[in-house]
Amino acid sequence: MAEAAHAAGHVLGVPLRRRRRILGLALPIIGGMLSQNVLNLVDTAMVGTLGDAALAGVGLGGFANFLLSSFILGLSAGVQAMAARRMGQGRRDETAIPLNGGLVIALVIAVPWSTMLIAFAPEYFPVLTSDLAVVEQGVPYLRARLFAMFAMGMNFAFRGYWNAVDKSILYMRTLISMHVLNIFLNWVLIFGNLGAPELGATGAGVASAIATVFGMVSYLFLGRSYARDAGFLRSLPDRETIATIIRLAAPAGLQQFFFAAGMTMFLALVARMGTSELAATKVIIDLVLVAILPGIGFGLAAASLAGQALGRGNPQDAKQWGWDVAKIAVLFVGALSIPAVLVPEWILSGFIHEPATLAIAKSPLRLVAAFMFLDVIGLVLMNALIGAGDVKRVMLIATSYQWLIFLPLVYVLGPLMGLGLLAVFAVQVIYRAFQSLTFALMWKRGRWQSIVLH
Repeated sequence: MAEAAHAAGHVLGVPLRRRRRILGLALPIIGGMLSQNVLNLVDTAMVGTLGDAALAGVGLGGFANFLLSSFILGLSAGVQAMAARRMGQGRRDETAIPLNGGLVIALVIAVPWSTMLIAFAPEYFPVLTSDLAVVEQGVPYLRARLFAMFAMGMNFAFRGYWNAVDKSILYMRTLISMHVLNIFLNWVLIFGNLGAPELGATGAGVASAIATVFGMVSYLFLGRSYARDAGFLRSLPDRETIATIIRLAAPAGLQQFFFAAGMTMFLALVARMGTSELAATKVIIDLVLVAILPGIGFGLAAASLAGQALGRGNPQDAKQWGWDVAKIAVLFVGALSIPAVLVPEWILSGFIHEPATLAIAKSPLRLVAAFMFLDVIGLVLMNALIGAGDVKRVMLIATSYQWLIFLPLVYVLGPLMGLGLLAVFAVQVIYRAFQSLTFALMWKRGRWQSIVLH
């Protein structure tokens, strides 16, 4: 795949030096994210053997966890933007100071918030679905995932830092080790192997929580080895640094929150169409992530490259990095999407065992995969804008399009008119393409080039 990306970059006019720079930063990020894809798919395949109710419960529980944790996930954007800018300015001995701030903020927010959410999970989870069997499976799964919220927040802060300082290989290695552990623990705890209790869908949540905490501990040890000279855990950040992290992280966190809330609402609307439709949607989303997460990986690379260029005082080079990364990402992700376009039923049959559910999922997967190349342009440039500090406008655009265009149309075409899952995913394709065009225009106009970070 790396060779294909190199050749594609040549065809699209990206110089060899810049291709190597992009791929050297992006491929480790993508490798880590592809391991996330593998985890999601193995998780789905394992839970899928328990039936549609377990699959739907884990699907809703996963999105609810993303929703409820989203406020602290914005720390990655804040840490990355500040560390990359300092990297470009030559202030390497200060690049880990924003990381220190991100870790402190993650702990202060996550511990009390997750404690409350765990206690009240049986009260709010039924809002997502009226199917009691799905609720029974989803609540304990969600509670297990919420336990590790503090570790998730800290891991995202580390992700932003490693990507900003060109050490994305450490991110990849840690993420892969987390996912290998997670898959092993899934096998043990879902099915009761090696003398463990057979926990079913709950076991999948416990396995994910343990793996998340393991990743946090691994990052702390890596920080002492690779970031000590950059100020890691040597001093607390000053007020200005904390204020800048919050200024960047708050809009990014709000965007994550509204996106996660929108996806949770999307799943809730699909659930009103039927449990089979919900189970099919869960599998389609996991499969689409095989292409989407590498697109996000390229976007994170674009964020670092643009931020470093701005730190060097070269805004035109920053703009070119965004375009160059987008060109390579389109061909990379397009290649990954081809199997889902040509033989969707072959792919789906490994995760869906009910013939009726398989028939429902086939055409929507093919449609989304066919237009994935448009979505990836928006993903790259959205992350590049965030890396440049243009987080407020990104939040407003992404949130408005999702809540004012996408979700109302899903409701009308899905539960209200009963046009089926294909119509629902057609709306998603149109909305994501429109969003990509908007971010491309924002990147071209260049208002983000004048944003000042400390």
